[in-house]
Amino acid sequence: MDDHSVQDRAEIVSIDDAKVKDKLITDIARGGRAELEMLYRQTSPAVYAYALSILKNSSAAEDVMQDTYVSVAQNAAGYESQGKPMAWIMTITRNLAYMQLRKSESKNVSIEDYADLASQRDLYSETDRRLLLKTALSILGEEERQIVTLHGVSGLKHREIADMMNLPLSTVLTKYKRALEKMKKQLGGVAGDE
Repeated sequence: MDDHSVQDRAEIVSIDDAKVKDKLITDIARGGRAELEMLYRQTSPAVYAYALSILKNSSAAEDVMQDTYVSVAQNAAGYESQGKPMAWIMTITRNLAYMQLRKSESKNVSIEDYADLASQRDLYSETDRRLLLKTALSILGEEERQIVTLHGVSGLKHREIADMMNLPLSTVLTKYKRALEKMKKQLGGVAGDE
């Protein structure tokens, strides 16, 4: 199977996924509680991951996650689809997280907070998750950690991350690549051997 067909299929799934989320948000604007619950189930791991990457406190991240969905429900009528519903949701998350950060100076994070986040996704074995997350915590800067978390754990595309973080796509790609290189170097190249 060539790389283009896999990439093409991934793009189709992403487009279909965006359309589904757009439809859910439209239905939420009409008072759809079941649709809000469905959107929550589909997106809450990504929302939590992003909030945690900013706040570095699991309790505060959970509060921001809940506030994000309250805000989604309240503002769904004003949502204008541009094919990027996750970017809209993550922008709400980012704004709420930074508001929370301004209110609280709590910047302590434990590996357990990130391990809880990783357990929501079946991307790696538990041991790999803990090792990767511990490495990310110890050697990555704030933006690098956010980019790696949003892409690797939440599954967002680099374009979506660039839009959310108000960074050029090339900057996001470069920071992501450098972060992976740092992590691989820290792990002694083990991550690149798969």
